Amino acid sequence: MAALSMPSIHPNRIRGKEKRSCDGVERFFFFSPSLFWNMFVSSPCVFASASDDRTARVWDTRVHRRNAAHTLEHAYQVTSIAYSSHHFVYTGSIDNTIVAWDIRQPGEKVFGLLGHTDTISCLALHPDHETHLLSHSMDGTLRTWDIRPFCDKTKRHCKTFCGATHNAERRLLKCAWSRDGKMVTGGSADRMVHIW
Repeated sequence: MAALSMPSIHPNRIRGKEKRSCDGVERFFFFSPSLFWNMFVSSPCVFASASDDRTARVWDTRVHRRNAAHTLEHAYQVTSIAYSSHHFVYTGSIDNTIVAWDIRQPGEKVFGLLGHTDTISCLALHPDHETHLLSHSMDGTLRTWDIRPFCDKTKRHCKTFCGATHNAERRLLKCAWSRDGKMVTGGSADRMVHIW
């Protein structure tokens, strides 16, 4: 079972399988061994979750129903997720790929990003224009990708950052952009945060 915490959403606006409250923070419990989530920047009422049940789901708390607004099916477990305010969801999974989905056309993959050689552990969108995606992988690299709609698919990979390490624990280490988008950071198994 995994917990999802969302302090900014009114308790009566979402219906989960089980709901508990503690100190004003609502926790919604879904029956999956792993769950990863990302609150959408464009709407505090919409969020996405990724799970090892091989799905990514888009949820809308304004709609009173028990099921997700969109379910994106994968062949393998989904380990990371990011949302663009341009109606795109990006998912990373244990098959070393990143997939872009247009939620206006549910279930339809727009494009894939190939290059990592191990599980994707985190995805982060550029803070200003959401034109680039940062990915962290268990292969010890962070990569930036051009995700603009009309970019040539052979030129989507921009840069590779090396130095972050993973160990036998294989934790889902995070990555992030600086506020101005000029630097990137990534967690590492050596208990350091690397900045490029």
